Amino acid sequence: MKNQPLTMQSSDATVSISDRNGILVITLAGRLDAPGITSIWDETVQAGNSTPFTSIETDMTGVTYLDGAGVALLLKIKELAAQKEAQLTLNNLREEDRKLIGLTWDSPIPAWDSQKKNRRNFASAIGEAIGELWSGIREMIAFVGESAVLLTEAFLHPSQVRWKNVLLSCINVGVESLFIITLIGFLMGLIMSFQSAISLQRFGGEIFVPNMLGLVMFREMGPLVTSILLAARSGSAFAAEIGTMKINEELDALTTMGLSPMRFLVVPKIIATMFVVPLMIMFFNLASLVGGAVVMLSMGYPLVTFTSRVFSYLDYGDFWSGMGKGLVFSFLVAGVGCLRGIQTRSGASAVGLSTTSAVVSGIILIAFADGIFAMAFYYLGI
Repeated sequence: MKNQPLTMQSSDATVSISDRNGILVITLAGRLDAPGITSIWDETVQAGNSTPFTSIETDMTGVTYLDGAGVALLLKIKELAAQKEAQLTLNNLREEDRKLIGLTWDSPIPAWDSQKKNRRNFASAIGEAIGELWSGIREMIAFVGESAVLLTEAFLHPSQVRWKNVLLSCINVGVESLFIITLIGFLMGLIMSFQSAISLQRFGGEIFVPNMLGLVMFREMGPLVTSILLAARSGSAFAAEIGTMKINEELDALTTMGLSPMRFLVVPKIIATMFVVPLMIMFFNLASLVGGAVVMLSMGYPLVTFTSRVFSYLDYGDFWSGMGKGLVFSFLVAGVGCLRGIQTRSGASAVGLSTTSAVVSGIILIAFADGIFAMAFYYLGI
């Protein structure tokens, strides 16, 4: 390319590049704004990378306009000169262009190593994970304590509770979940009865299917499955609602106005969930018994035989143990959903992460609590 100038132009800017005895001469003209720079950027950079030189001279006699895009091109030329340890000279600058370039020209060019990666060592990663875990445990303990205090105050002073919000939450948690709860309950009863009947038919014991279904549903599956379904539906909804309010700074606004977000938002949701979940468990159990009755009728047993076998082996202890589980599970579902909403961070994906965390944490806590109940009932002989 020696002594043969290379000229590129657009409707807004032109560039002429030539090699003069080891000096790379770059002549710029026209409007050095975003549209003009776009058409000459690649050619200018390519010429600077492919041509050997000891210095660069930039002639800007014909420049009629310069903005930030033009400054970016000049900084790129400066970077090319620095990479080859060459000198750079800007000639024939207008005074207004000189002032604009001077705003950033003396700033050091950051060194970038594409091979360098910021990696934490194993100890740092473990320490950070433990710190986050401990912080989460502290927040959970504080949340449980504050919730217990506020629920006690609500029980002692019902007039302080926003019952309108409680009613709306009851509708959202209970009424709108009724169809899916009854449907899953019916299918669970149907499936468990079919599977049990197939196994017991080998021994002529299919008559014991109603006994098994009643005990399993009232003591275990009813509260467990109902709570898991509500954790996926209502717990995630609580986390999304409060998380969105957190991002929109509505929780900060409540605090500024002297209103407690816990009392204003969390307590009504917990009360509504604890009131509705036992009722939903009863609907689930009833639907599961209907599913079991369909199986037994299809096998030739009369309905009176099914009902008598179910309720002859059930007592009030089985019923109330399931209701007690449901009450505890409902507190866990509503509490962890609201807690994850309050813990929502900033960012586009923050609400989604809080919602996912609410569902996963709720299911884990339900399973953990159910295991504790199983051990307690075993040692207490319930």
